[in-house]
Order: sequence, then C-alpha cells, then structure tokens
Amino acid sequence: MHLFPLLAVFVGGEIVDLVAQSGAVAKMVLLVLLVFSVLSWALILSKWGKLKRARIQSGRFIRAFRKAQRMQDVAAVAEQFRPSPLVGVFAGALDEHKRQMGATGAVRNLVAVQRAMQIAASEEISRLERNLPWLATTGAVTPFVGLFGTVWGIIDAFHGLGIQGAATLRAVAPGISEALITTAAGLVTAIPAVIAYNLITHSIRDFAARTDDFALEVLNAVERQQPQAARVPEEVRR
Repeated sequence: MHLFPLLAVFVGGEIVDLVAQSGAVAKMVLLVLLVFSVLSWALILSKWGKLKRARIQSGRFIRAFRKAQRMQDVAAVAEQFRPSPLVGVFAGALDEHKRQMGATGAVRNLVAVQRAMQIAASEEISRLERNLPWLATTGAVTPFVGLFGTVWGIIDAFHGLGIQGAATLRAVAPGISEALITTAAGLVTAIPAVIAYNLITHSIRDFAARTDDFALEVLNAVERQQPQAARVPEEVRR
C-alpha cells in the first residue's frame, strides 16, 4: 500500500513494518483509531479557532459597549463582533428592551430583560459546546479499543506459539510487539483528545462567567437609560 511508505517518513520504518505485518483485526483496530484521531484533531482545531476568535471579539465588543451612550448605538455595531457569545446575550436583551419600549415607552420589567439574557447566554454556551462530547468519547473509548487489539494480538501470538510448539522468547516476541502497537495507537489518540477537552471546557466555563458579568452590565445600562419615574425599584430587581 502507498500509505505505509508515507507513514514511514513520520513514525519510522520499524513501526510501519510492524503495522504492515499485523493481522486483519489489528489493522481494523488501527483504522478505527485513525478515524477517531482524524475527527478529533479536526474538531480540536475548529474549536480552538472559534474560541480564539470569540475571545478576541468579546474583548472588542465589551470596549464598544462601554463607550456607547445608548443601546441603539451598541446595536448598530454589534454584528461586527458576531463570533462573540456576548453579542447573542446583548441581542436577547435588546429584543426584550424593544418589546417593552414599544408597549409602554419604558422598560418596567428588568426581570424579563434578565431572563431573556439568561436564555440567550444558555444558547450561546450550548453553541460553543456543540460536538465537544466527541472528544470526551474519544478520550474514554480509544484506549480500550487499542487494548482490545492488543489482547487479540496476544491471544493470536500464543495460539501460534502453541501450534509451533517452540516456547521461546524469540518465537513469541514478534507477535506481542505487533499486538502492543494498537495500545500505543489508542493512547496516542486518547491523550490529545483528553487534554483538548479539558482546555476547551475550561475556556467555555470562562465564557459562561463572562456572559453572566456582561448581563449585569447590560442591566445597569438599561436602568441608567430609564427616566427617573420609570425606574424599577431595587426590591423588584431582586
């Protein structure tokens, strides 16, 4: 196969020879692990890029929000920062703000604005978490998939040893070394997935905290823009 010379460049000829000489079950296990690895790395790179853009745009959006004098001023530029989950939170508040302003000319129910932002924040965090369980599944399952290949290979090696009747290390060592390849492949697949899952989850938790803080800033801004007579008492906001 043309795949093996290509692999030899990256992992070394001896390992490639072991893979090429392994049995059908081991090759099937390695193929499954390869699929897990490719999909995991694609997800890791995609998530990392999205989170980086979201982090940068969130900082810019917060600066723009704090400089603005009115909600409408923020709404005019919000789409420029759309990768940020804070934009979705602000959009939820703005929709509720418009509904109340259209009905009564003033925002009389800050609790409704707060609920709208909580719903929007939940949707934004769910969007960031989309497909993330795949990394957890990869980290949990692939070591056992590799172990299955190893156990099968050892069984096959000892079965062949029994048929040959030559109980020497030289006779059994090649079969065991081939079998252990699948365990190594399982670990190589699982370790990056587990590390990435923990880092991405931590980053998403930071975003969740930032959305909560930002929601409080929006509530303060909405209240400041209210006429004095229409402001909601402190007891109502609690």
